[in-house]
Amino acid sequence: AILAQELAQPKTPQPLILAEQLPLLAMSDGKMFTRFVQSGRLALITYGPCAGKMCTIVDIVDQRHVVVDGPESVTGVRRHQMPLKRLSLTDFRMPIRRGAREKTLKKALEKGEIMKKWSETSWAKKLAAKKARETMTDFDRFKLMVAKKKRAQAVKKSLKKK
Repeated sequence: AILAQELAQPKTPQPLILAEQLPLLAMSDGKMFTRFVQSGRLALITYGPCAGKMCTIVDIVDQRHVVVDGPESVTGVRRHQMPLKRLSLTDFRMPIRRGAREKTLKKALEKGEIMKKWSETSWAKKLAAKKARETMTDFDRFKLMVAKKKRAQAVKKSLKKK
């Protein structure tokens, strides 16, 4: 009965905390929260036609929308407005001004080697592995199965010796 009441009540949206209005926010494990919605923040697009691509927040429109840019030559994302629900913020941020041009954004990405740092994270590696599994052909899946069987046999054989 309590669960039904909770589901029936409309959820109020949580207010967006901008970096400029930053009070000291502590997470449950004592660490400070650092992934704020701010210009220059690198984000992953999780839904829509650009899903799986990286973008940079260029400007904040309101509490639920931001303007993002790839830049297109680097990540394939054009400058457009996007809801925050479709973004996952990363730890990486570039020191750029609000509404920065594509050229400025590109220079900041190259200067800080942000995309290189991103590709070295475990999050990016998991996404790359997932994409590799999705693009496997039937024969690739067969070769993987055979390799797993050989590995399992080798492990069993080495355990039997001991």
